[in-house]
Amino acid sequence: MIGTGHVMRDLVLAEQYKDAIITFATQDLAGNINHKIKEQGYKLVIVSSNDVQELIRLVKKYHIDLVVIDHYGIDASDEKALKDAMQVQILAFDDTYEKHYCDILLNHNIYADEVRYKGLIPESCELRCGSEFTLLREEFLMTKKKKSNLTPKKVLIAMGGADSKNRNIEILQCLEKYQSLHADVVTTTANHNLKALKNYVKDRKNVILHINTSEMAQLMSDVDFAILTPSVTVNEALYLDLPIISIKTADNQGEMHSYLMKNNHLALSTFNSTELENNIISLVDSITVRLRNFVDLSVDDKKMVLKWRNNPCVRKWMFSQDEINLSDHMMYIESLAEKKDRVYFLACRGDDNIGVVGLTCIDFMNKTAELGIYANPNLRGVGDLLMKAILDYGFRVLKLKSILSEVFVENKLAIKLYKRCGFKENKMFEVNGQGVLGMELRH
Repeated sequence: MIGTGHVMRDLVLAEQYKDAIITFATQDLAGNINHKIKEQGYKLVIVSSNDVQELIRLVKKYHIDLVVIDHYGIDASDEKALKDAMQVQILAFDDTYEKHYCDILLNHNIYADEVRYKGLIPESCELRCGSEFTLLREEFLMTKKKKSNLTPKKVLIAMGGADSKNRNIEILQCLEKYQSLHADVVTTTANHNLKALKNYVKDRKNVILHINTSEMAQLMSDVDFAILTPSVTVNEALYLDLPIISIKTADNQGEMHSYLMKNNHLALSTFNSTELENNIISLVDSITVRLRNFVDLSVDDKKMVLKWRNNPCVRKWMFSQDEINLSDHMMYIESLAEKKDRVYFLACRGDDNIGVVGLTCIDFMNKTAELGIYANPNLRGVGDLLMKAILDYGFRVLKLKSILSEVFVENKLAIKLYKRCGFKENKMFEVNGQGVLGMELRH
């Protein structure tokens, strides 16, 4: 095996063979993470080289039935020599569409394309290819949904366990202008530049260094975006729907880099400080929710909001379910400039208008208000962003202590959203013969 990422994914694979007796074979190279293997309770054998004859002797000595090969330096000819000598089953990892002589070929990356293996593997080989077979640690499976913040506050930096190009410090230097941005830097004791990195971050209160962490999923869940190498870590980040910027640091990352480029992710083929800073600006803008007051909207924006409000999917959850005409809509928005007890916003993220949020019946003496919210009917999955945006405005800007809402009992999705955000049920009543649930969030 090579690389810390390879060791980690092999440990995930090993967990799937719970009834098997498993032995790991690695070289004792400087900066290795062999301790991770021992911590999981597996037997570890140290080999002196990548020579296939040494591997054959180990297979014979330990009566191995299945050999898992995760090493770019062991090729199809070595696999054939092993098969000819021992008739053992072989599962080979592959990330770069190489020729293999194996029984099972595993490319678990999201970019994997089984068509490209035609002619590279025996016809009898079982091909396990693509995101269906992605090896994710249990911590990621338990942390599927990351929380979305109103504005980006935290970034994760993971340039590989070894960070052979010493990119961590260069990236942190690019982030220095963002004084409010907190950085979590992940590395390992395999990093030959670890001492310099420790010295760099020691006086920076907005940077935390995580060495040999076992909490990667939690770290990803807590940040707003990540700067990563285009490696197996990308599989994990995209599984958690985490926005990323990738920086290629090794030749074997080419396939993932190409995949990210084709799918419109921010991806650098090499480190360039100016290009990285531009990417950070672009990404921060794309994930930041902005609130535009109704009174400042253009005529076209006001018409767009009216179209949303009159959409049957939105209108059916309103207390007043009649369509609103354009003249009344425009007059009402004009009147808002003189009203102090209500405010409405068009919520935007990047170039997308994602919904409408508002607070009415604002009582500054008692510090309470009533909440209104609806999404752009052409979008899905933006409810949490809208809710966090208006709650942030209500509690942080208006200094409210309580926000109330009333929602139809049949509007199950809305009730789930409110409960996710901490709202509690406080009353039940009827409007036009329909049950309505009163809810409250106290700050």
